[in-house]
Amino acid sequence: MSTEPDGPAVEEAVRTLLLLMPRLVGRAKRLPIPAALQGMDLAPRHLALLAHLEYDGPTSVNELAARLEVAPTTVSLMVGELSRLGILRRAADPDDRRRRIIAIAPAFAAPIGEWLSGSASAWTRVMRGLDPAERSTVITALHAYEDALEQAGSQHHNVQPR
Repeated sequence: MSTEPDGPAVEEAVRTLLLLMPRLVGRAKRLPIPAALQGMDLAPRHLALLAHLEYDGPTSVNELAARLEVAPTTVSLMVGELSRLGILRRAADPDDRRRRIIAIAPAFAAPIGEWLSGSASAWTRVMRGLDPAERSTVITALHAYEDALEQAGSQHHNVQPR
């Protein structure tokens, strides 16, 4: 193992992370889905949307789109899917009757909280073992990785076939 004074060399860290990431994703996907949500064909994109509603509370489609960093039409389609399943409800904003507020339906609040708790409790265990600067480093690194993947995808997408 190639190391530097305070940890692995870049190449070793990349190798370790490339081997680790598929296992992390696989384990996260194997978290049990509560009975109330089984058979609803929910995907990771739905989980991200539900997590925002669970942790940040009811909001508009545009605000959800901004948080998820996707187009409002994409969120609108997901909200439509989840509303048809009864998972979400739409209500008029009391401050602006033209605006719709999206919320988790009361009957699904507990199962969604249960579903999210598996990942949340794992992250809590990890983050409690780190000091604030280390937590910040982890979060910054994951955001930077996401951005780098986006850039790599954009560059790959712009390559013209020969």
